[in-house]
Amino acid sequence: MQRRITGLTAAAAALGMTVTLAGCGSSGDSDEVTLKLVAANYGDSSANSSQKYWDGLVADFEAKNPKIKVDVDVYSWSDVDAKVAEMVKDDKAPDLAQIGAYADYAAQDKLYAADDVLSIRTQSDFLPQLTDAGEYRRNQYGMPFGSSTRLLFFNKDLFAKAGISDAPESWTELAADAARLKSQGHAKYPFALPLGREEAQAEAMIWMLAGGGGYTDRSGTYRINSQENIKTFEWLRDDLVGADLTGPVAPGKLNRQDAFDAFAKGEVGMLSGHPALLKQAKEAGLNFDTAPMPGINGNAKGTLGVADWMMAFKQNGHQKEIGTFLDFVYEQKNVVDWSERYGIPPVTVSAAEAIGADPKQKHLKEFLDELPTSEFYPVGETSWARVNADIKQQIGKTVEKGGNPRSVLTELQNEAVAAQSEEE
Repeated sequence: MQRRITGLTAAAAALGMTVTLAGCGSSGDSDEVTLKLVAANYGDSSANSSQKYWDGLVADFEAKNPKIKVDVDVYSWSDVDAKVAEMVKDDKAPDLAQIGAYADYAAQDKLYAADDVLSIRTQSDFLPQLTDAGEYRRNQYGMPFGSSTRLLFFNKDLFAKAGISDAPESWTELAADAARLKSQGHAKYPFALPLGREEAQAEAMIWMLAGGGGYTDRSGTYRINSQENIKTFEWLRDDLVGADLTGPVAPGKLNRQDAFDAFAKGEVGMLSGHPALLKQAKEAGLNFDTAPMPGINGNAKGTLGVADWMMAFKQNGHQKEIGTFLDFVYEQKNVVDWSERYGIPPVTVSAAEAIGADPKQKHLKEFLDELPTSEFYPVGETSWARVNADIKQQIGKTVEKGGNPRSVLTELQNEAVAAQSEEE
């Protein structure tokens, strides 16, 4: 632990004397410690800002732990990762950061491992898939804070008008349903395929997994241009985009939120979506339902899983106090509160059981049910940030009319291999 030596303590240290120190900032067991947390905002208005959630949780924590104060700054997702990176670069790392990626900081040895700060009870309560996704070189540094999977959303009114009774289970059924929605003139976007830069890496991985591929193999080696992935994007190019079943905006130009907005307006027949779309569609009064993503020959064997991460920085030496606070953060009632407040699946077994037993959380439970077979981005690779950026820029070209998926995916594969080699 790093500690500042002041007054007589500094003089004693200069004389080579042994001195026992405690806390942060000064000597004495009675000193208060203030933890700094930088967190992302999950709210969509000032009324439900994450700042309000943290303010309430911190007030409860400080009432029970009067010698530990917690100062929380909340930033938008557009700014929070850059803000933490700036603080770390300026040698002013927060004690805790709740952001999108941890691997770079783990690689630089700036983080406590999860078992350095969490009680066994807390750490063992994480959903196993999320624990695995939080590992860097077989040690857990990323502590899951939010999770989500992807489901197929479909407009029940548009389906009924087109004479479609059930959600599609295979790609063949999906294309046939999209064709019926188009021929009946009921959907501006029979199937919305957002491969625009906002979240192209997510949409691409959903389809890769549904086709039996993915970004990496089981060993973590990039396999972006696998035969399975090539066939997947050839099918999308020919059977959806080429058949004019994806709407008036080219998939490479269509961003996720624009697709979500169109769905909420009743303009989309089907699309893949995450839990945030539940809230948006309900508020719009849309008659919709969800189902597992179709696969190449039946329901997909797995779908995309995404997690946001809590991480604990070593710089200020607050190991014990960080652990006390995190054990409180991950208590069941607090995780359930956060999950219900923002409509995002919980990250602990105990909270997942509570959510699953609540009939009002039917749709949220459906996302949780997909988690055991979901696969995550290779966030434990420090090369992923660069690979992710390249995918966002290029992947939309695979489905352009006349596009060449093999060429685009091979270029991305070569860039990924080069990025991985530079990080080793």
